[in-house]
Amino acid sequence: MTHFDNLETRSANDRARDLATALPAQIARAQALAGYAGRLDGVDAAAIKDAAALAGLPVLRKSEIGTAQAGQPPFGGFTMRPASGFAYVFQSPGPIYEPGGIEHDWWRMGRFLHACGIGKGDIVQNCFGYHLTPAGMIFESGARAVGAAVLPAGTGQTDLQVTAAHDTGVTAYAGTPDYLKIILDRADEMGVKLGITRAAVGGGALFPSLRAEYAERGISCLQCYATADLGSIAYESAAMEGMIADENVIVEIVTPGTGDPVPDGEVGEVVVTTLNPDYPLIRFATGDLSAVLPGTSPCGRTNMRIKGWMGRADQTTKIKGMFVRPEQVAALVARHEEVVKARVIASRSGEMDVMTVQIESAGGDADAYGASVAEVLKLKGKVEVVAPGTLPKDGLVIEDQRTYD
Repeated sequence: MTHFDNLETRSANDRARDLATALPAQIARAQALAGYAGRLDGVDAAAIKDAAALAGLPVLRKSEIGTAQAGQPPFGGFTMRPASGFAYVFQSPGPIYEPGGIEHDWWRMGRFLHACGIGKGDIVQNCFGYHLTPAGMIFESGARAVGAAVLPAGTGQTDLQVTAAHDTGVTAYAGTPDYLKIILDRADEMGVKLGITRAAVGGGALFPSLRAEYAERGISCLQCYATADLGSIAYESAAMEGMIADENVIVEIVTPGTGDPVPDGEVGEVVVTTLNPDYPLIRFATGDLSAVLPGTSPCGRTNMRIKGWMGRADQTTKIKGMFVRPEQVAALVARHEEVVKARVIASRSGEMDVMTVQIESAGGDADAYGASVAEVLKLKGKVEVVAPGTLPKDGLVIEDQRTYD
């Protein structure tokens, strides 16, 4: 397969030369924004030409953007345009607001879809959400960049998903790793044969057992690493050796809580600087753990590789493709005066994510707690009411019991 563009196969010298031009310009853009006031003061933008120089700048955390947005809505002074100057304004849990554009592949997802073998002649069943959060539009933009048609399916209504996939001749899937299995299993129950042969997944862990099941069904499944704020960060190719960094971001792996780069191969927090001129994010801490994978990919792409998602640097956890944050758990507790504390547990049942919310209370209405869980956490889950003093006193409000072997 030919590569998406010549950027993917640049030499180390060419990539360094291009970065030495693009990165100072991005730092200068950020310095002109109110959101970076006091953060980049006195920095000589012209001197920030590579990742080593970048490491001397402060790390920006999502919570800081949320605080800034509360004082200067909706984007906190971190964008080059006002909200009315963008094509989209999204709201992610928090709430955190993100901009979006219709300019060519604004989130850079086309590179990943191309690596999946998706292009002209394909119809992509896009099962990422289109409501408030940007994932649906991120993947639709990528499909447009590679010339594929889109069935904007979202989630739910599985029977209709199966029927639409069959009737329209869907050839590729985009969505969370486990939702495709729901569609395929339901298609089998309905006696409907689907033509899906490629899957581009994200928003959750792709377990080896699930990838193997898809392969047995004749579906090549690759995963990407992307966020609502940054767009594409890294992606798999057919070589399936780690994830290749996107060409328009600088990825660092740092010691959590310090921002200091760790030696290659050591696990640390993923910190990303984007070269998107509309939304300059400088050393944005993702809260995810990964490690640099030495060498280059056998597929011929020459950018740095990371080992993929290896857990969270904080308690914020992705369940069913959605982030659940400690502050949301606190808001859940605050809704009910009789509730002492709560604990969210992420687990697996078969190949599916399961969320259980343990509520420590002397009583209360379990149905009311369930309604609050759905409203505050933006996900439905099993609710267990336990007696006061039952939950562990270990400081955890979100516990991830899933394994990624």
